[in-house]
Amino acid sequence: MVAMRIPKVTSAAVLLMFAITLAWATLVVVAPMLVPAGTLTDLSGRVGVHDNDVLFDELSTVPHAVYWIGDAECHQRANRSLFINDNQMPFCARDVGLFVGLAAASGVATFVRYKINPLFVLAGLVPIGVDGGLQLVTEYESNNLLRVATGLLAGMVLALLLAHFMFALQDDKPRAEAASEEEAQGRPGQP
Repeated sequence: MVAMRIPKVTSAAVLLMFAITLAWATLVVVAPMLVPAGTLTDLSGRVGVHDNDVLFDELSTVPHAVYWIGDAECHQRANRSLFINDNQMPFCARDVGLFVGLAAASGVATFVRYKINPLFVLAGLVPIGVDGGLQLVTEYESNNLLRVATGLLAGMVLALLLAHFMFALQDDKPRAEAASEEEAQGRPGQP
């Protein structure tokens, strides 16, 4: 029998980020399945406004909370959203991609340590900027597949960047402790 090795966790902070992003992405995807089919079919509204509170009154606690947050934080335009169980998802397609990308890349960073190239970050964020920006200032209308794809890529890059910063902070901590010990012993730290 071959023994499986459990991979070593790179950072407790990155593991926490993975747990939070995975839980959130799961809630966003599962929420429409916790609502009777065909209940929420058009949540179109504005960002920063609770346009649909009355539609959420009869929902159970979990979907009510997720849809309520989505109502405030996303435009929820039906034509820019995905549907599960004949219900519109609580966030638009691009946001769903972001959430899934954050969770996926956080999962990778939990077990794989790396250094990130700033050009990689830029290359990962340009597509969402171009697709969303063109849609905002021109007559161009993206499609949901492209929205999910650009959101997924941006979410992955952002999670990898955040994890990279967490790794850097973790690596600087022993150096800072060593420098303060040297100062306490009367020896100046070396650059």
